[in-house]
Amino acid sequence: MKLQENALRLYAVTDRAWAADEAALLSQVEAAIDGGAGMVQLREKQLEEGAFFKEAERFVALCRRKGVISIINDNVAVALRTGADGVHVGQEDLAAGRVRELLGPDRIIGVSAHNPEEALAAQAAGADYLGVGAAFVTGTKTDARPISRETIRAVTAAVDIPVVAIGGITGENILDLAGCGLCGVAVVSALFAQRDVKAAAQKLRRLSERIARNA
Repeated sequence: MKLQENALRLYAVTDRAWAADEAALLSQVEAAIDGGAGMVQLREKQLEEGAFFKEAERFVALCRRKGVISIINDNVAVALRTGADGVHVGQEDLAAGRVRELLGPDRIIGVSAHNPEEALAAQAAGADYLGVGAAFVTGTKTDARPISRETIRAVTAAVDIPVVAIGGITGENILDLAGCGLCGVAVVSALFAQRDVKAAAQKLRRLSERIARNA
């Protein structure tokens, strides 16, 4: 499918830490979509394969009903079985070129990048977008070190595909990313750790539009 940059303005990435169960997680996802998320990534590092597949089926159906893009973190098999729109992989996961071979030409591939070299390699391997970071100190991935604004600008300048920032982004620091060439932001706790997920998404979507206008 053709990836529209507008869908990347607000990219929601799930985390089970703030949901009591699967139903609560999917309720949060729906609230994020209603608040303006155009793409959602289902990220489950702890679930066994069968449970992940069942949850992903419901997740993909929800995204399809809401008209937003569904991305599965790291698991190509689950993405294929559920009909998800795409997969996101990190530098330590399955190589982007191999993911493209498995998914075919029509699904979306996102790749995490930390510098221009990784970004260019991902683009050459068939990535449709990049997630660059960590933009700020983050509690979601404790081993992720923040990269400089200069590095983010170097990444966005090096590639022709859309780039979103991820890592520690909040409503208070998001505008610090203006002028970096980004088309949007990917957020975890800034959405799913909030009491009112929809309101948080609405605020972040407004701010991310400002970043895109001042890329």
